[in-house]
Amino acid sequence: MAAIGNIRKHSTFLVIVIGVALAAFVLGDFAKGGGGSRNVNVGEVEGEEITIMDFNYEADKNIEATMQQQQKDRLTVDKMFNVKEQTWNDIVHRLIMEKEYEALGLSVTSGELFDLIQGPNPHPLIIQYFTDPNTNQYDRNLVVQYLQNMESLPENAKQQWIRFEKYIKDDRLRTKFNTLISKGYYVPTDLAKMMYAENNDKATIEYVAAKYIDIKDSLFNPTDSDYAKYYEDHKEQYKQKASRDIEYVVFNIIPSVKDNEVAKREITEIAKELKETVDVPRFVKVNSDTPYDSSWFAEGSLPVQIDSLMFNSEVGTVSDPYKDNSAFHVARLMEIGRRPDSMKATHILVSYVGAYNARPEVTRTREQAVELADSLLAVVKKGPNKMKTLAKEFSNDPSVEKNDGDLGWFADGQMVYPFNEAVYNNRKGTFTVVETPFGFHVIEVTGKKELVKKVKVAIVDREIYASDETYQNTFAKASKIATECNNLEEFNSMVSEQRLNKREMPVIREMSNYIAGLKNPRQIVRWAYDEDTEVGQVSSVFDLEDMFVVAVLTKAEDAGYPSLDLVKDRIRNKVYNNLKGKYFAEKMVAFNGNLEEIKANMDVTEKQVNPLFYGSRNLPGFTIENQVIGSVFGMQNGEVSQPIIGTSATFVVKVDEITLAGDIEDYSTTVKEREDDFAKRVNQDLPYNALKESLEIVDNRIDFY
Repeated sequence: MAAIGNIRKHSTFLVIVIGVALAAFVLGDFAKGGGGSRNVNVGEVEGEEITIMDFNYEADKNIEATMQQQQKDRLTVDKMFNVKEQTWNDIVHRLIMEKEYEALGLSVTSGELFDLIQGPNPHPLIIQYFTDPNTNQYDRNLVVQYLQNMESLPENAKQQWIRFEKYIKDDRLRTKFNTLISKGYYVPTDLAKMMYAENNDKATIEYVAAKYIDIKDSLFNPTDSDYAKYYEDHKEQYKQKASRDIEYVVFNIIPSVKDNEVAKREITEIAKELKETVDVPRFVKVNSDTPYDSSWFAEGSLPVQIDSLMFNSEVGTVSDPYKDNSAFHVARLMEIGRRPDSMKATHILVSYVGAYNARPEVTRTREQAVELADSLLAVVKKGPNKMKTLAKEFSNDPSVEKNDGDLGWFADGQMVYPFNEAVYNNRKGTFTVVETPFGFHVIEVTGKKELVKKVKVAIVDREIYASDETYQNTFAKASKIATECNNLEEFNSMVSEQRLNKREMPVIREMSNYIAGLKNPRQIVRWAYDEDTEVGQVSSVFDLEDMFVVAVLTKAEDAGYPSLDLVKDRIRNKVYNNLKGKYFAEKMVAFNGNLEEIKANMDVTEKQVNPLFYGSRNLPGFTIENQVIGSVFGMQNGEVSQPIIGTSATFVVKVDEITLAGDIEDYSTTVKEREDDFAKRVNQDLPYNALKESLEIVDNRIDFY
């Protein structure tokens, strides 16, 4: 309601803004040519088109399923974006893998699918969802009953089952594909020997190392060719995705003093009407930004501005309006009563098809649930000691496996309202039945705390909105920087002059939905990636939630290999280290492998290592020095190396002793370790990732959202 009220208050201003935006959109299409025609493909996978219609159809289904799963009427903008992101990934995965499955002849027959759902060895999810809570054993009859009642299920339940069945089929195909690849991996004996040696060959060494960090950069002067050679040798490491950098300023739309005064006058009038109204819940529904709350409140649980008044006044008393954060409030005392702080109960939940959170194995109708609940009530009234036994056998509450239906102590108002009131209205030791959205509850009241004074209070909350005038004034400030600044220099100058808080956001990806401090920033991302947006260009005003934003594009990098100029700063230390390595190597050569002479004449680090394994990732005393480790195991006992230019130092190494692991009778452990590691990588979707990397995938989503 707050959002609707906000739109209502600023309808005139929004009409102007929307009109300008619509005109810009239409004119933009004409300016780009093509008679305003637009691409209808959200993407392609190896030439196979994904139309926006097909994409939206899949996304809408997933959004609906997510809302059902989360029991929500709508999703936030961020969650909607995440669902669309997952939809895209699912579609790309399906298009890639369907071709692979077809090429390999993989399929799931109708007979296989039947066995996965109703056979003797069903899919793990079938076992999970159709396990008898009383025996903790899978019960095939529950599956059969569920399927037999399929036609009587609500449409959303039918669609949920279709998605569930499709997941089982897709999972079976994935398993076949992964198994095919995993079982195709073979480790020959000679390879197993080599792997065993890598992990068990060891050496005792001593070395001296001249660290690059110990010599100043100023002693070296790398040339353009030095940079070019290093970049060419390591180019693959710098391959990148497209990215954009922006700087931006935020103009928060904050209600003015005048807006506060207007809101105060409104709440004062509401307070007068609240005193006279007869239908208070309806009055709150119409006038409040939050719904009517019928809960009972204990002393100390209400806002401090009204707590004492509500507990020391007569029913019908209305508070003075008060302000809390960004809203005004007024309250009316509805009812005074004496109620327990907490209560205790045991229950049997009898759910039915269509009830909230009903599990798949529940197949009874509402009428059958009523009949069963009444029967159970009659039994426990005659034999109260049977309550927990019957709960174990009949309750559809998943927690029954742990608590036998005993809910323990719960605060007054904690449970769903009909259940809570049923426990309150019945004496300790009595039984009753009540319906809630979850189904029918057979309840035994097992405890109540002492009664304390509680109150029901109707509260009208009215958010303080920024007026059209405030919107326009804030928009004018943002518009000034957007229209008067033509480049980054002018943008920074005005930001400094007006003492605005400038923010930066580096490395924004094409499908990013995050810019620090902003909600739903996709329109800014799309602007930054628009083909007409140039580096240094200042944006128009972006209208986001409760704020206006003006941005400037400071950097744009395309996908692929960046130019040398763009990576020069990133590779600077590597290039200098190369020059330092050569410098130290030339000095060390003069000492002809004499470690004592090197130590006496150069500033070096010395160390003995025992043992050093061939499969080691790091050189003790340093980090990754593969060149050194590899060189060691190509040397003989007593041999001293030539200078080795490493990643962080130049080394001279003496091998004291190399101990080879030798052959063993059985390499099965080594083979199994490697096969298990390979299978693990396969199950982590690495084959799919490799396929995806090798194929041409066109992603046009930024043109649509």
